[in-house]
Amino acid sequence: MNKKDMAYLKRRLNVEHCHITSIRGLYVNGQNEPIAAFEQVPVRTAKEDMEKYCALFKRILSGEEAQNLLTIDFTPEQVIHGEEYGLLTELKDCAIHNDELTDAFFDKVRTSLPQIQDQHHLILLMHDACDIHHHGSDGKDDEGLSDTIFHYILCAVCPVKRSKAALCYDAGDNAFVSRDGEWQVGMPETGFLFPALEDGAPNIYNAICYTHKADGSQETFIETVFGAPPPIPNAVQREDFQALLSETLGSECSYEVVQTIHEQVMERVEEKKADKEDPTPAKIDKKEVSALLEECGVTDEKRAAFEQKFDEEFGLTGVVHAAAVSSPKTFQLKTPDVVIRVSPSRSDLVETRIIDGHPYILIRAEEGVEVNGVNVRI
Repeated sequence: MNKKDMAYLKRRLNVEHCHITSIRGLYVNGQNEPIAAFEQVPVRTAKEDMEKYCALFKRILSGEEAQNLLTIDFTPEQVIHGEEYGLLTELKDCAIHNDELTDAFFDKVRTSLPQIQDQHHLILLMHDACDIHHHGSDGKDDEGLSDTIFHYILCAVCPVKRSKAALCYDAGDNAFVSRDGEWQVGMPETGFLFPALEDGAPNIYNAICYTHKADGSQETFIETVFGAPPPIPNAVQREDFQALLSETLGSECSYEVVQTIHEQVMERVEEKKADKEDPTPAKIDKKEVSALLEECGVTDEKRAAFEQKFDEEFGLTGVVHAAAVSSPKTFQLKTPDVVIRVSPSRSDLVETRIIDGHPYILIRAEEGVEVNGVNVRI
């Protein structure tokens, strides 16, 4: 999904002009056993309560693609015969008004959640139907051109934790007395949008799964709810890529090699940001990385080992998100005793040298140098 489509759906989650047709929920304990099920009618819900529901559902549409927002790909076979896909489609088509279907869905979700003794979960499901919008020549949404209705469901799985006991004012006794904490709903840990909206049209082959922690911790949820293999988050892919470089290049994995790859990735990301016609994330393929290694003087033998291992880790297509190769937000050097963080766009300030037979990391420092918050001269 591109940012325009995501922003369009988020704007609908507005309490002033609420479009949600129905909300259903299941509250479960730490062993994922049902405590209560309920149905919320948006038009009969207090404004302040709807604001909180909207905030929870909006979070499912927030975050970075391939990091917090993972694209779930359904195969043609799943679309035709898949049990999980069929259940999601039926829920969407009945606007989550079928008790048997919603019970089956909630059972799937609750059994996929981790069991945490001091934490409950609130599973929320909503339905909405909206006009498919088209982008006019001015880049704005022109809903007047729509002749199609987009039906979709949003799911949010929220942790529910007990607040700490505290002294509270008791008006009857005119005193402050100790009160036990209450169970409070937190922002979603995971959830999804089904189906995806792509360039103003439904994409029945995709769902968008939200995860608060981009660490692959939602694998069971994804496999259970979608019946599809979970995509690998950028953070996990980055760790795999870093390990791949170290293992295959060995002694040829120099600072200059990593710096060159980082700078090229940064350049690719910036080019993509400037490309308003193509909103998809920047990607880089195996051959491009191998070419960079060749520029840095890496031997043919090491590059061949890298390419073979790359295929094993990321598949024969050899294409990964640029942000999975090197983070555009951080550039860090680390020794057992020192950690150096550099602005990602200024890796040129750092170089390595051998001085008197010892390896050194040198940082060009011209002005504005502080040590423990104190301005110093060098």
